[in-house]
Amino acid sequence: MTGRVEGKVAFVTGAARGQGRSHALRLAQEGADIIAVDICEGIPSIERYYAGSTQADLDETVRQIEALDRRVVARKADVRDFDELKAALDEGVAELGHVDVVAANAGVFAFGDKTHEVSESDWQDVIDINQTGVWHTAKAVIPHLIEQGTGGSMILTSSTAGLKGTPNVAAYTASKHAVVGIMRTLALELAPYRIRVNTVHPTGVATDMILNEAAFKLFLPDVEHPTKEQAAAVFESTNALPIPWVEPVDISNAVLFLASDEARYVTGTELKVDAGYTIK
Repeated sequence: MTGRVEGKVAFVTGAARGQGRSHALRLAQEGADIIAVDICEGIPSIERYYAGSTQADLDETVRQIEALDRRVVARKADVRDFDELKAALDEGVAELGHVDVVAANAGVFAFGDKTHEVSESDWQDVIDINQTGVWHTAKAVIPHLIEQGTGGSMILTSSTAGLKGTPNVAAYTASKHAVVGIMRTLALELAPYRIRVNTVHPTGVATDMILNEAAFKLFLPDVEHPTKEQAAAVFESTNALPIPWVEPVDISNAVLFLASDEARYVTGTELKVDAGYTIK
Protein backbone atom coordinates (compact mmCIF):
# COMPACT_ATOMS: atom_id res chain seq x y z
CA MET A 1 0.00 0.00 0.00
CA THR A 2 1.41 3.38 -0.99
CA GLY A 3 1.34 6.44 1.23
CA ARG A 4 -1.35 9.07 1.00
CA VAL A 5 1.06 11.61 -0.53
CA GLU A 6 3.42 9.14 -2.20
CA GLY A 7 5.60 10.73 -4.87
CA LYS A 8 4.75 14.29 -3.87
CA VAL A 9 7.13 17.00 -2.69
CA ALA A 10 6.01 19.23 0.17
CA PHE A 11 7.35 22.71 0.95
CA VAL A 12 7.14 23.37 4.71
CA THR A 13 8.01 26.69 6.35
CA GLY A 14 8.93 26.91 10.02
CA ALA A 15 10.08 23.31 9.79
CA ALA A 16 12.78 23.30 12.47
CA ARG A 17 10.48 22.37 15.35
CA GLY A 18 6.93 22.40 16.66
CA GLN A 19 4.08 22.10 14.18
CA GLY A 20 6.37 22.61 11.20
CA ARG A 21 8.58 19.66 12.06
CA SER A 22 5.50 17.58 12.81
CA HIS A 23 3.95 18.45 9.42
CA ALA A 24 7.17 17.60 7.59
CA LEU A 25 7.48 14.25 9.36
CA ARG A 26 3.82 13.30 8.93
CA LEU A 27 3.95 14.05 5.21
CA ALA A 28 7.24 12.15 4.92
CA GLN A 29 5.70 9.17 6.73
CA GLU A 30 3.06 9.08 3.97
CA GLY A 31 5.58 9.19 1.12
CA ALA A 32 6.44 12.84 0.48
CA ASP A 33 9.89 14.32 0.03
CA ILE A 34 10.37 17.61 1.85
CA ILE A 35 11.68 21.10 1.20
CA ALA A 36 12.13 22.49 4.71
CA VAL A 37 12.93 26.08 5.63
CA ASP A 38 13.24 27.90 8.93
CA ILE A 39 14.77 31.14 10.18
CA CYS A 40 16.85 29.17 12.74
CA GLU A 41 17.33 32.17 15.02
CA GLY A 42 15.43 34.22 17.55
CA ILE A 43 13.33 37.29 16.73
CA PRO A 44 14.40 39.98 19.26
CA SER A 45 10.88 41.28 19.88
CA ILE A 46 9.54 37.74 20.35
CA GLU A 47 12.33 36.34 22.53
CA ARG A 48 10.88 38.00 25.62
CA TYR A 49 8.04 35.50 25.21
CA TYR A 50 9.91 32.36 24.09
CA ALA A 51 13.22 31.39 22.46
CA GLY A 52 13.63 31.04 18.72
CA SER A 53 14.50 27.94 16.73
CA THR A 54 18.11 26.99 15.96
CA GLN A 55 20.12 25.36 13.20
CA ALA A 56 20.38 22.31 15.46
CA ASP A 57 16.57 22.11 15.48
CA LEU A 58 16.43 22.12 11.68
CA ASP A 59 19.23 19.54 11.53
CA GLU A 60 17.15 17.29 13.80
CA THR A 61 14.16 17.64 11.49
CA VAL A 62 16.40 16.56 8.60
CA ARG A 63 17.68 13.60 10.59
CA GLN A 64 14.18 12.38 11.37
CA ILE A 65 13.01 12.75 7.75
CA GLU A 66 16.04 10.87 6.45
CA ALA A 67 15.39 8.14 9.02
CA LEU A 68 12.08 7.62 7.18
CA ASP A 69 14.08 7.07 3.97
CA ARG A 70 12.70 10.23 2.39
CA ARG A 71 14.66 12.96 0.65
CA VAL A 72 14.88 16.42 2.19
CA VAL A 73 16.36 19.76 1.19
CA ALA A 74 16.65 22.03 4.23
CA ARG A 75 17.68 25.67 4.11
CA LYS A 76 17.90 28.54 6.56
CA ALA A 77 15.52 31.18 5.25
CA ASP A 78 13.42 34.02 6.69
CA VAL A 79 9.87 34.20 5.31
CA ARG A 80 10.08 38.00 5.63
CA ASP A 81 12.81 38.03 2.96
CA PHE A 82 11.17 37.04 -0.35
CA ASP A 83 14.37 36.64 -2.31
CA GLU A 84 15.91 34.41 0.38
CA LEU A 85 12.77 32.30 0.65
CA LYS A 86 12.40 31.95 -3.12
CA ALA A 87 16.05 30.94 -3.47
CA ALA A 88 15.62 28.20 -0.85
CA LEU A 89 12.46 26.90 -2.54
CA ASP A 90 14.02 27.02 -6.01
CA GLU A 91 17.02 24.99 -4.77
CA GLY A 92 14.66 22.40 -3.36
CA VAL A 93 12.62 22.17 -6.55
CA ALA A 94 15.79 21.89 -8.63
CA GLU A 95 16.99 18.99 -6.50
CA LEU A 96 13.70 17.17 -5.94
CA GLY A 97 12.14 17.89 -9.33
CA HIS A 98 8.82 19.49 -8.45
CA VAL A 99 6.61 20.77 -5.62
CA ASP A 100 3.03 19.68 -4.99
CA VAL A 101 2.11 20.51 -1.38
CA VAL A 102 2.69 23.73 0.55
CA ALA A 103 2.41 24.02 4.33
CA ALA A 104 2.76 27.74 5.09
CA ASN A 105 3.30 27.19 8.79
CA ALA A 106 5.96 29.68 9.94
CA GLY A 107 4.58 32.00 12.59
CA VAL A 108 5.23 33.82 15.85
CA PHE A 109 3.09 34.76 18.84
CA ALA A 110 3.25 38.03 20.80
CA PHE A 111 0.71 38.52 23.54
CA GLY A 112 -0.29 40.08 26.83
CA ASP A 113 -0.72 43.76 25.92
CA LYS A 114 -3.91 45.67 25.30
CA THR A 115 -4.23 46.65 21.66
CA HIS A 116 -3.30 50.28 22.27
CA GLU A 117 -0.25 49.19 24.29
CA VAL A 118 1.30 46.85 21.69
CA SER A 119 4.81 47.96 20.76
CA GLU A 120 5.67 48.90 17.19
CA SER A 121 8.23 46.07 17.01
CA ASP A 122 5.81 43.43 18.30
CA TRP A 123 3.15 44.51 15.83
CA GLN A 124 5.46 44.69 12.83
CA ASP A 125 7.28 41.41 13.46
CA VAL A 126 4.04 39.47 13.92
CA ILE A 127 2.45 40.96 10.80
CA ASP A 128 5.63 40.57 8.74
CA ILE A 129 6.05 36.89 9.63
CA ASN A 130 2.49 35.62 10.04
CA GLN A 131 0.85 37.59 7.23
CA THR A 132 3.47 38.81 4.79
CA GLY A 133 5.42 35.57 5.28
CA VAL A 134 2.41 33.56 4.10
CA TRP A 135 2.05 35.83 1.08
CA HIS A 136 5.76 35.46 0.31
CA THR A 137 5.43 31.67 0.55
CA ALA A 138 2.51 31.71 -1.87
CA LYS A 139 4.25 34.17 -4.19
CA ALA A 140 7.35 31.96 -4.35
CA VAL A 141 5.60 28.66 -4.95
CA ILE A 142 2.61 29.48 -7.15
CA PRO A 143 4.64 29.95 -10.38
CA HIS A 144 6.08 26.44 -9.89
CA LEU A 145 2.63 24.96 -9.31
CA ILE A 146 1.10 26.67 -12.35
CA GLU A 147 4.00 25.82 -14.65
CA GLN A 148 3.92 22.14 -13.63
CA GLY A 149 0.27 21.91 -14.64
CA THR A 150 -0.40 19.07 -12.19
CA GLY A 151 -2.51 20.88 -9.60
CA GLY A 152 -1.50 21.05 -5.98
CA SER A 153 -2.56 21.78 -2.42
CA MET A 154 -1.69 24.78 -0.28
CA ILE A 155 -2.40 24.66 3.44
CA LEU A 156 -2.04 27.95 5.29
CA THR A 157 -1.78 27.85 9.08
CA SER A 158 -4.22 30.26 10.67
CA SER A 159 -5.57 29.85 14.22
CA THR A 160 -8.72 29.94 16.27
CA ALA A 161 -7.61 33.59 16.57
CA GLY A 162 -8.26 33.80 12.83
CA LEU A 163 -11.95 33.10 13.45
CA LYS A 164 -12.80 35.02 16.63
CA GLY A 165 -11.50 37.92 18.66
CA THR A 166 -8.81 37.25 21.23
CA PRO A 167 -8.24 39.84 23.96
CA ASN A 168 -4.66 41.05 24.50
CA VAL A 169 -3.46 39.33 21.30
CA ALA A 170 -4.15 42.04 18.71
CA ALA A 171 -1.29 41.60 16.24
CA TYR A 172 -1.56 37.81 16.19
CA THR A 173 -5.35 37.92 15.83
CA ALA A 174 -5.13 40.45 12.99
CA SER A 175 -2.47 38.42 11.19
CA LYS A 176 -4.37 35.15 11.47
CA HIS A 177 -7.59 36.74 10.18
CA ALA A 178 -5.54 38.05 7.26
CA VAL A 179 -4.36 34.52 6.45
CA VAL A 180 -8.00 33.53 5.91
CA GLY A 181 -8.43 36.41 3.46
CA ILE A 182 -5.31 35.34 1.58
CA MET A 183 -6.60 31.76 1.45
CA ARG A 184 -10.03 32.71 0.13
CA THR A 185 -8.52 34.89 -2.58
CA LEU A 186 -5.97 32.28 -3.66
CA ALA A 187 -8.61 29.54 -3.70
CA LEU A 188 -10.51 31.51 -6.33
CA GLU A 189 -7.45 32.59 -8.32
CA LEU A 190 -5.90 29.12 -8.44
CA ALA A 191 -8.97 26.92 -8.90
CA PRO A 192 -8.64 26.98 -12.72
CA TYR A 193 -5.23 25.33 -12.28
CA ARG A 194 -6.63 22.65 -9.93
CA ILE A 195 -4.61 24.11 -7.06
CA ARG A 196 -6.56 23.88 -3.83
CA VAL A 197 -6.03 26.33 -0.97
CA ASN A 198 -7.30 25.87 2.60
CA THR A 199 -6.54 27.00 6.14
CA VAL A 200 -6.14 25.02 9.36
CA HIS A 201 -7.20 26.55 12.65
CA PRO A 202 -5.62 25.02 15.76
CA THR A 203 -6.54 25.76 19.33
CA GLY A 204 -3.54 25.84 21.68
CA VAL A 205 -0.90 23.33 20.56
CA ALA A 206 1.72 21.75 22.82
CA THR A 207 4.76 23.51 21.35
CA ASP A 208 7.31 26.03 22.64
CA MET A 209 5.05 28.84 21.43
CA ILE A 210 2.39 27.93 24.00
CA LEU A 211 4.17 25.90 26.68
CA ASN A 212 6.07 28.77 28.28
CA GLU A 213 5.62 30.92 31.35
CA ALA A 214 4.77 34.06 29.38
CA ALA A 215 1.85 32.31 27.67
CA PHE A 216 0.70 30.78 30.94
CA LYS A 217 0.70 34.25 32.50
CA LEU A 218 -1.67 35.48 29.79
CA PHE A 219 -4.27 33.17 31.35
CA LEU A 220 -3.03 33.50 34.96
CA PRO A 221 -2.02 37.17 35.25
CA ASP A 222 -2.14 37.18 39.05
CA VAL A 223 0.21 34.21 39.47
CA GLU A 224 3.86 35.25 39.62
CA HIS A 225 5.34 32.10 38.07
CA PRO A 226 2.48 29.98 36.70
CA THR A 227 3.28 26.34 36.02
CA LYS A 228 2.22 24.10 33.17
CA GLU A 229 -0.07 22.23 35.55
CA GLN A 230 -1.77 25.43 36.71
CA ALA A 231 -2.18 26.65 33.15
CA ALA A 232 -3.59 23.35 31.93
CA ALA A 233 -6.78 23.78 33.94
CA VAL A 234 -7.36 27.26 32.54
CA PHE A 235 -6.58 26.22 28.98
CA GLU A 236 -8.98 23.29 29.35
CA SER A 237 -11.76 25.64 30.40
CA THR A 238 -11.53 27.42 27.05
CA ASN A 239 -12.13 24.26 25.00
CA ALA A 240 -15.37 22.31 24.69
CA LEU A 241 -13.58 18.97 24.88
CA PRO A 242 -11.96 18.33 28.28
CA ILE A 243 -8.33 18.80 27.15
CA PRO A 244 -5.98 21.76 27.66
CA TRP A 245 -4.27 21.66 24.28
CA VAL A 246 -3.81 19.44 21.26
CA GLU A 247 -0.59 17.81 20.05
CA PRO A 248 1.27 18.93 16.91
CA VAL A 249 0.41 15.66 15.15
CA ASP A 250 -3.30 16.49 15.48
CA ILE A 251 -2.74 19.49 13.24
CA SER A 252 -0.42 17.50 10.99
CA ASN A 253 -3.14 14.92 10.38
CA ALA A 254 -5.41 17.73 9.17
CA VAL A 255 -2.62 19.06 6.94
CA LEU A 256 -2.09 15.54 5.57
CA PHE A 257 -5.78 15.17 4.76
CA LEU A 258 -5.86 18.51 2.92
CA ALA A 259 -2.64 17.61 1.07
CA SER A 260 -3.95 14.22 -0.04
CA ASP A 261 -6.29 13.23 -2.84
CA GLU A 262 -8.87 12.41 -0.18
CA ALA A 263 -9.47 16.18 -0.14
CA ARG A 264 -9.34 16.55 -3.93
CA TYR A 265 -12.47 18.72 -4.02
CA VAL A 266 -11.86 20.61 -0.75
CA THR A 267 -10.82 24.22 -1.34
CA GLY A 268 -11.58 27.56 0.27
CA THR A 269 -12.26 25.86 3.60
CA GLU A 270 -11.33 26.72 7.19
CA LEU A 271 -10.60 23.40 8.90
CA LYS A 272 -10.77 23.73 12.68
CA VAL A 273 -8.78 21.42 14.94
CA ASP A 274 -9.76 23.28 18.05
CA ALA A 275 -11.34 20.90 20.59
CA GLY A 276 -14.47 23.03 20.28
CA TYR A 277 -12.77 26.29 21.30
CA THR A 278 -14.58 28.41 18.72
CA ILE A 279 -18.07 27.17 19.67
CA LYS A 280 -17.79 28.17 23.33
